[in-house]
Amino acid sequence: MKFRVERDVLAEAVTWVARGLPARPPVPVLAGVVLEAGDEGTLTLSAFDYELSARVTVPADVSEPGRVLVLGRLLAEISRNLPDRPVDVGTDGSKVTVVCGASRFSLREMPIEDYPTLPASPEVSGTIAGDAFTQAVGQVAVAADRGDTLPILTGVRMEIDGDRVTLLATDRYRLAMRELTWSPTAPDASYVTLIPARQLADTARALGASGSVHLSLGSGGEGLVGFEAGQRRTTTRLLDGEYPKVTSIFPTTVETEAVVETAALEEAVKRVALVAERNTPVLLRFTDGQLTIEAGTGDDAQASEALEATLTGPEIEIAFNPQFLLDGLHAVGTSYSRLAFTQSSRPAVLTGKAEPDAEPDLSYRYVLMPVRFAT
Repeated sequence: MKFRVERDVLAEAVTWVARGLPARPPVPVLAGVVLEAGDEGTLTLSAFDYELSARVTVPADVSEPGRVLVLGRLLAEISRNLPDRPVDVGTDGSKVTVVCGASRFSLREMPIEDYPTLPASPEVSGTIAGDAFTQAVGQVAVAADRGDTLPILTGVRMEIDGDRVTLLATDRYRLAMRELTWSPTAPDASYVTLIPARQLADTARALGASGSVHLSLGSGGEGLVGFEAGQRRTTTRLLDGEYPKVTSIFPTTVETEAVVETAALEEAVKRVALVAERNTPVLLRFTDGQLTIEAGTGDDAQASEALEATLTGPEIEIAFNPQFLLDGLHAVGTSYSRLAFTQSSRPAVLTGKAEPDAEPDLSYRYVLMPVRFAT
C-alpha cells in the first residue's frame, strides 16, 4: 500500500474516526484504525469497538492500493503534529511508514485479519437539518445521567411520529425535551429508540456542520442507529430496556411565571454559586420586578445578587442545584428565559423567549426539581 494525502485531510479524518476508540480495549486490535487505499483515488478510514463504528472517505493520490491496521490514537497524534506538507504513507514489511517533510515515523502493522467487520447501517429512514440536529441533541443530552446506577437513563429517547422528532432525557433531577421536524422517507414513519447520550452528542457535534444528516433506523440494522453526512458514516448500538414514563413530571398548571434575561441570570448564578459548597443549592427569590439569588448560610461564606425580572402571579422562593440550573440556561439558546412554577416544592419548567413579551418557545422544555435550602 502506498498513498499521498494532505496533512490536514489526514489529521481531521483520523481524529474523527479514532474519537470513540476505547482507552482499554478488551481485544488489542480494537485500538486500531483501518486504512484502505482504493484504485479510485480514495482513502477510507474506519474503526469499530462493537458499540460504535465510524467510517470516513477522503481523496488521496494512491500509488498502490491496500489495507492496513494501525494504532488509531497514535496515528491521530502523529497526524495532528506533522508539518504542513503532504503526507506519504506506505508499507515496509511489517511496518507502516508515515513521512512528511523531514519527519518520518514507522508504526507497527496490526493483524488486520483479526479485525471485526464493520456493521452495515440500516436503510436511510429520513433526513434532518444538521444545525437543528446538533442544537437539539445538545439541549437534551445535558440532562442524561452520567453514572452507571441506572444505565437506561444514560440514553436519549428518540421518538419519531411522521415528520415529528421528540428527544427526551432525564437523570431523575432534571428532564429535557426537544421537539423538531425532519423529512422521513415514509410519511407514516414511526420509531422509538434509546441512544447512548455521550455517543449521540459526539456524533451530532461531528456531523452537524454538514447541511443535512441522514438517519438510519429500523429493523435493517438490528440494535443499531446510523448517521451519515457527506463522506462520514457512524453507527451506535442502542440501549436495551423500557424508558420510564417521565413526561408526567411536566406540571399541568402554572401559578407563577418569571421572565429574566438569560445571559444576565447565567452570569449571576455563576458568581453567587462560588460560595456554594458542593451539592448545596442557590436560592432564587422572585418578587415584583426583581429576582434575588443567594447562596451560603450561617457562618459560611455568603453571596447574593439582584436582577430585574418580570413576575406574573404570587411571589415565590425556590432553590436549585446551581450546575443543573446553569445547564438549562446554557441550553435554552434564547435571549430571555421563562421560569414557570406551581409551588416551591414542585418542579419548575424553563423555556426560552426571543423577547420579554413574546410567546415562549415550547419546542424545548427543561424541567428542574427543586432542592431544600437550609436557612
